[in-house]
Amino acid sequence: MIGLIGKPGLDIFTNYAEFDWSNFVFNLVFCATTATIVSGAMAERTKFLSYCIYSGVISALIYPIEAHWIWGGGFLAQMGFHDFAGSCAIHMVGGISALIGAKILGARIGKFTKEKDGKVKVNAFPGHNLPIGCLGVFILWLGWYGFNGAACTSVEQLGSVFVTTTVAPAIATVVCMVFTWVKYGKPDVSMCLNASLAGLVAITAPCDVTDVTGALIIGAVAGLLVVFGVWFLDYKLHIDDPVGAVAVHCLNGIWGTIAVGLFATTSAPGNDSIIGLFYGGGFKQLELQLIGFAAVAAWTTVTITIAFLIIKALGGLRVSEEEEIVGLDACEHGLASAYSGFSIMDISNTMTMDINENTSLGTDKYDEASAVQKDAAVPVITEYPAAAGMYKVVVIAKLSRYDHLKKAMNDLGVTGMTVTQVMGCGVQKGAGDVYRGVEMDATLLPKVKVEVIISKIPVDAVITAAKKALFTGHIGDGKIFVYNVAKVVKIRTGEEDFAALQDVE
Repeated sequence: MIGLIGKPGLDIFTNYAEFDWSNFVFNLVFCATTATIVSGAMAERTKFLSYCIYSGVISALIYPIEAHWIWGGGFLAQMGFHDFAGSCAIHMVGGISALIGAKILGARIGKFTKEKDGKVKVNAFPGHNLPIGCLGVFILWLGWYGFNGAACTSVEQLGSVFVTTTVAPAIATVVCMVFTWVKYGKPDVSMCLNASLAGLVAITAPCDVTDVTGALIIGAVAGLLVVFGVWFLDYKLHIDDPVGAVAVHCLNGIWGTIAVGLFATTSAPGNDSIIGLFYGGGFKQLELQLIGFAAVAAWTTVTITIAFLIIKALGGLRVSEEEEIVGLDACEHGLASAYSGFSIMDISNTMTMDINENTSLGTDKYDEASAVQKDAAVPVITEYPAAAGMYKVVVIAKLSRYDHLKKAMNDLGVTGMTVTQVMGCGVQKGAGDVYRGVEMDATLLPKVKVEVIISKIPVDAVITAAKKALFTGHIGDGKIFVYNVAKVVKIRTGEEDFAALQDVE
């Protein structure tokens, strides 16, 4: 259909003996890669059903049409646009979808906070396990040789592709290491891992038409571009991308697509016609690459935006605040042991508590709740004398309310706190789930214990602020304990009691 949509076929079912199996598998894995890129930028807060739906849209609609344009005889292929293994067709498409999805979805809780002067503060969320992250990158790098080499037609071309696919990510990694070392004082390992992938993404389109010199330059630019991309999303666009998918795949997918028009050379085995600007080919191929980039980017942007908006309107893209804090594996899939080793959760199934059917207090708005309702939701357990003095206030709360509590304490002027992750539950039952068909009672739920020592700030003010921050309208929102403090010593200065609790030097 004039090179725009293509002709859907059912030969895999009707004519299997003559079906083009290799081309099917080639596109199958590329299509899957396109969809999975998006999940990284939308990680930790997307509903699983929504993930399935938008992945289906990418796999069944967006990718097949633009891949036909590039590899299936569509109008871009007829024009001479070149994308050997998918910088444009796969990575840019996935990166653009990731950017739009992350923007519509919104940032993770606590990623961006507004300060008193109105400026947006960007908060870092360090990865849980860097060695596992390194292993993932190394596996991807190894798999990329098959990714880029799958379409090679000769041993010489395959060897050249392997060389460029090695040089570009290696240079990108080193350039990123040196740059972050100079800029931040230490080489950023996490960013260097992203740079390795950025170099692989950037060399994917031109890997068969460029030489080692071109691969060096492509990789060097990719190593810098990924750092810029992460910074730009965080500090300028305020879009939360947990894994740097947009910087790696979108920006470097675009860069790799354009690089064909700059560094293509006939000295690369199997390339007899494509010549880039820097090798004497003029602007012809560069123009074709820019047209291809613009066409695929426009198609992807319009289609995925419509898809995300429809999903958001019908069923919602994002999980609840509490589900996000507790973790999607536990809430969406019922895997109580999903975060074993770094998130506390009782999965022993050794204690069952009776359900209290009267836990709801009738309102989830603090200002509308009566004093009795507030005291029922967040009771103050320990009495304290009215006389002025030093007090230790201990708050036991749900993990999902920690950010609210932290902000409330900060607004009140509390200058220090100790935070501990603990387990607990009250008269209400914990989280009953099913694991491998067996019902289990995870009765001890993740909680957070916040301890503050105060002297100048009234205890009643701390209690009121904490209750307002924790109140959701249910029994079990938290408990507050207040203790007298007999002695405080600041080790550095030797100051004692009231003076030791003041931060002003």
